[in-house]
Amino acid sequence: MGILLSRILSLIQSSRSCRILMVGLDAAGKTTILYKLKLGEVVSTIPTIGFNVETVEYKNISFTVWDVGGQVRLRPLWRHYYQNTTAVVYVVDSSDSERLKEAREELEAILESEEVAGVPLLVIANKQDLPGALSVQQVSEGLDLRQHNRPWHVQPTCAITSEGVYEALDWLAREVAK
Repeated sequence: MGILLSRILSLIQSSRSCRILMVGLDAAGKTTILYKLKLGEVVSTIPTIGFNVETVEYKNISFTVWDVGGQVRLRPLWRHYYQNTTAVVYVVDSSDSERLKEAREELEAILESEEVAGVPLLVIANKQDLPGALSVQQVSEGLDLRQHNRPWHVQPTCAITSEGVYEALDWLAREVAK
């Protein structure tokens, strides 16, 4: 009985809570990724007006994920979610090369904020299953990630099949544990 109680207490005490801001242009797959992680299945989504917030438990870390809508008229509101952010997850539609410049501009605006200075950046290069999807190298060059002085990683994913999604969480878990 004492051993069981000791293990339970050690799990509770070693658990860490993190606030994750997940943003990106509209239709990149943010909400699909969030609910794939939370529920383990793909749910039918509509464009997010406002935000979704869910807690995802992974590797003894409690990620509170703020998925904020990416429509043009909502992007100025992103700054209201920066405070106390542990990491930024930026979701990119890899199959939409025409909007990569716009995605870079929006990401640069986020990373210029003092409230997210130095926090890890996870770029999810989503929709890798679609024809013509950009490679990890093309996404990192298109977003000009090498200029940023922070830990960053680009993870290719397919939210529908979960391919790469848990590898993205692995990287995030390692970074927030540091």
